[in-house]
Amino acid sequence: MKLSSFQILALVLCWLTYAGLHSLLAALGFKRRLLARWPALAPSYRLAYNLLAVILLLPPLWLTLAWGGPLLWSWQGPWAWVAYGLALAAAGGFLWSTRYYDMAAFSGSAQWRAGHRGAEDPGGLRLSPLHRYVRHPWYSLGLVILWTRDMDEARLVSTLCISLYLWFGSLLEERKLLACHGEAYARYRQRVPGLIPLPGRALSAEEARTLERLGRR
Repeated sequence: MKLSSFQILALVLCWLTYAGLHSLLAALGFKRRLLARWPALAPSYRLAYNLLAVILLLPPLWLTLAWGGPLLWSWQGPWAWVAYGLALAAAGGFLWSTRYYDMAAFSGSAQWRAGHRGAEDPGGLRLSPLHRYVRHPWYSLGLVILWTRDMDEARLVSTLCISLYLWFGSLLEERKLLACHGEAYARYRQRVPGLIPLPGRALSAEEARTLERLGRR
């Protein structure tokens, strides 16, 4: 059944609420003000942030599934193999790339165990092999997975909302990365595109290591 205007608006507002809260809680300025007032929250902040991010995803995802109707398009024949192959490669790339991340710091468990008190997450600038081609590889892989799915109206609305937030969220994240890593990240941003790989805009392995060393100073 075709989505009503009310359903489309409700779904968009649900994603906007998620994006707004997610961005606010990730902002360095907000974290610094909050932790200056309640410093005891610092060690568990990242863990709580990740948990809340998962909980806040549930309402828009539930609406997307509950309101799914007839397909607008589905991949058929050779195109289905291409779409599913790209999605599988993106999922594999995501899992492979985790070996280059400090997943304990990403999840917040490292900060909790160490009693970390800063608003900034610990660690210097780290550039995985995928970071040599795009600045936000997980976002790029997520976009591949999103747009290689069969699509009904509710999924299309959600996919558009998520895609816009991944783009806008990457801009907000870069403000934080510039504040944390300064000149090293500014140089990196000049050389490497944000979400879509471009010819001639990639780092060599040695260039990536040089920027990582600069980011640790």
